[in-house]
Amino acid sequence: MNNEMVLILDFGSKYTQDIARATRRLGVYSEIAPYYTPLEKIKDKKPRGLILSGSTYNLFEEDAPKPDKGILDLGIPILGVCYGMQLLVHWFGGKVATTPERKYSSESIEIDQENLLFSGLTIKESVWTSCDDSVSQLPECFVTIATGVNTPYAAIQHRSKKIYALEFHPEVTETHNGLKILDNFLKKIAGFSGNWSPESFVEKSIKDIRQVVGDKKVLLALSGGVDSSVTAALLDKAIGDQLISVFVDTGLMRKNEAQEVKELFSEHWAMEFIAVDAGETFHRNLKGVQDPEQKRKVIGKTFIDVFEAEAEKHTDVEFLAQGTLYPDVIESVSLKDSTVKIKSHHNVGGLPEKMKLKIVEPLRELYKDEVREVGRELGLPENVLMRHPFPGPGLAVRIPGEITKEKVEILQNVDHIFIQELKNNDLYHKVWQAFAVLLPIQSVGVKDGNRTYEYVCALRAVGSTDGTTAEWSELPTPFLRKVSDRIISEVDGVNRIVYDISSKPPATIEWE
Repeated sequence: MNNEMVLILDFGSKYTQDIARATRRLGVYSEIAPYYTPLEKIKDKKPRGLILSGSTYNLFEEDAPKPDKGILDLGIPILGVCYGMQLLVHWFGGKVATTPERKYSSESIEIDQENLLFSGLTIKESVWTSCDDSVSQLPECFVTIATGVNTPYAAIQHRSKKIYALEFHPEVTETHNGLKILDNFLKKIAGFSGNWSPESFVEKSIKDIRQVVGDKKVLLALSGGVDSSVTAALLDKAIGDQLISVFVDTGLMRKNEAQEVKELFSEHWAMEFIAVDAGETFHRNLKGVQDPEQKRKVIGKTFIDVFEAEAEKHTDVEFLAQGTLYPDVIESVSLKDSTVKIKSHHNVGGLPEKMKLKIVEPLRELYKDEVREVGRELGLPENVLMRHPFPGPGLAVRIPGEITKEKVEILQNVDHIFIQELKNNDLYHKVWQAFAVLLPIQSVGVKDGNRTYEYVCALRAVGSTDGTTAEWSELPTPFLRKVSDRIISEVDGVNRIVYDISSKPPATIEWE
């Protein structure tokens, strides 16, 4: 448990994770908990501050989220944001009015510059509001510390307690000095030191891992992706040769990827590194399989079989390491019902319970960008940390229809040229994900004066923040022309290139 933690109670706002990210950027460790978290559990976490998020709910709806009112007696500073503000006003005897329609707008407000919450700000600030309700009458125990034309109670403060509330969102970029407001709340009001960082995380994690693991061994399924690679590097730093990393080459990876992973982890770290070449097994099991979901099931089961067979060779292993991240933890909890999960995450392919291994998840407190920072602190190279997301089933879901070695080799070569040119033209880090798809159709073409009948490949590049939604990337036409020319001239078996300009939704990012 972190000694300096601000707890964010989630009432269902799409901005809740933005609050958490913002506080961490300010050097304060944060955690998100659903609004129904029991008061005793909140006390157990020992937060030094509490933030009540916004919500898509109306305060007076029958199923509107309401936390335990005992949070007001915790004796710690509280900041309410939009819905969180309206809840506080309601609890303290003020009045909240429902507006005819939800307000989405920027507004200029006038602040009390002498108030600690607004220390260092100008008298007029631009903020972003997004509210169903608004405060119509302030409780007697509160005073107004910021006003606007359309928002008379833009910010308020309890007269005797460290309870503040805002009828705007400080966590979004549209509120120009929102981070400064959050920083003032966290450091000037709640007294946080602001010393949480990837460096401090590494130092604390190493101590925690050593305490939990002791002299036992840890098994890690290493894919070569960002999360598993950083997990491996962190565990290696903590326990060295007590770590056994198992890399399963499925034969469905990108060109040269398997060799790169082997070289990186077998030459630069002290851990025991085992590479299992299971390409033949995967291809054999996929023979004749065309349905996308069936492919995933076959690949998942094959991976489990291969990994479990390797695990059984090590009788002294007591722990299984996973690259679980904080969004995985959050998504595994429902906002509406503590008994229902939104999504269950099984980071190592759903390993069977009979393995009886204890779970170690050293990255479960981190977001993806923080994982990359931790990776840098541990010395992982940028080409590993900044690589685009890659699906667990590998190239199998980028080859609609049956998988063959010939198709995989063709797609590896096409994908390699596309990614290579993105890097050469300084475009790789300007898109969130880019890849090629080998389509299950062939077309007539001409090469060297001869008729060809070869495969069609689709190129895809998208922009996104987390993969939930995505927009297709408008790559320069001269670039696409060059990539197409290179692929058709250098890759046997392909004579036509198309570019995917569909967004998610309604399409998905991957084709299968």
